[in-house]
Amino acid sequence: MSQQEGKSFTPVSLAVDAVLVLAFFAIIYTLVSRHVPSYDPFWVVLWGGLTAACMSAVFWLCIQMFRVVLKAQRAKR
Repeated sequence: MSQQEGKSFTPVSLAVDAVLVLAFFAIIYTLVSRHVPSYDPFWVVLWGGLTAACMSAVFWLCIQMFRVVLKAQRAKR
């Protein structure tokens, strides 16, 4: 296996992933914070942020799995 083929990420891919995950977090936070059953801003931020963080972590895993599968399919060709 060559050195280039074994490299799974680059600084550009990390930056793209970070932007995608942060955008996903912002979108999910705005959606779920409306559904927190409290009027106290502390609890709304806490539970909205924790929920969005968990979902963003799953989204990050999905991005990584997509990259691995895409790389394997390209290598197969």
